[in-house]
Amino acid sequence: MTKLAVLGAGAWGTAISCVLAARLEVALWARDGAQARQIGGTRRNERYLPGFELPSTVHVTADLAEATRAASLVLAATPVAGLRELLAALPGDLPLVWLCKGFEARTGALPHQIAAETLGDDARCGALSGPSFAEEVARGLPCALTLASRDAAFARAAAAQLHGGRMRVYYSADLVGVEIGGAVKNVMAIAAGISDGLGLGLNARAALITRGLAEIARLGAAMGGRPETFMGLAGAGDLILTATGDLSRNRHVGLELARGKALPDILRALGHVAEGVHSAQEVARLAAARGVDMPVSDAVSSVLSGKMTAASAVERLLARESKMER
Repeated sequence: MTKLAVLGAGAWGTAISCVLAARLEVALWARDGAQARQIGGTRRNERYLPGFELPSTVHVTADLAEATRAASLVLAATPVAGLRELLAALPGDLPLVWLCKGFEARTGALPHQIAAETLGDDARCGALSGPSFAEEVARGLPCALTLASRDAAFARAAAAQLHGGRMRVYYSADLVGVEIGGAVKNVMAIAAGISDGLGLGLNARAALITRGLAEIARLGAAMGGRPETFMGLAGAGDLILTATGDLSRNRHVGLELARGKALPDILRALGHVAEGVHSAQEVARLAAARGVDMPVSDAVSSVLSGKMTAASAVERLLARESKMER
């Protein structure tokens, strides 16, 4: 049986392990030895994905070499903040797909840039992205994802390995576009949460999502992404889910900001990584550097940094002069 290694025992790593174990041999690696023993012993990850039992065929370990030994594909399921360290520790030249979305703090690097710096330009690697709440995936509900790599042959082969059951996996050669869609939609989800938290209504939410998609496409095109990517699963699909779904961490952050709660308190109570919080500043910086107009992203960045309240950011957006839609 084909073996896959899932590196990272958070919600998404645990969920995808549950799904893939129905037809593949899966090793789930947890960085923390105590966590690995707890999950292996109880077959549950109550910290990150409570209420779900891991199949008996998922082997849980804290030994990275053991997890990756004989694996035909490695799935890196850590947050962006932990990706560089994980890739540097990988033994050998392993085919790799990362599941994280966002920008690295301080460097502003996207995951593919981190991979190039740590593994080299010739590494066989790519990104898996698209609309996918971990809880629904773990329940076996249908979802569709996009696997992207600059190496189209690798993207097709890796997608074929993961595709099956109720998880459809498409492939793409637009790695930059897929990563931009996955990173910036989290910022837009915070904006949607703010809108909903302030009670601005469904009309406002629809307008915000639409204009948010326009911002994602503008920045993505400026960085070399393909327009069609932003109309697909990794663009519009992921944005719609994250901006409207009650399971969205980033939307939850926006809701709580609108209610006047302090960001540190929100993140402490959340207990999970909300990548949009870390990505907002990088999106604003990239947009400014490339001359891309991104008013929604700028507004979210201002709210997160404490420069503006949620209500004042909304008023500033509404007061902008009328422009041709594009």
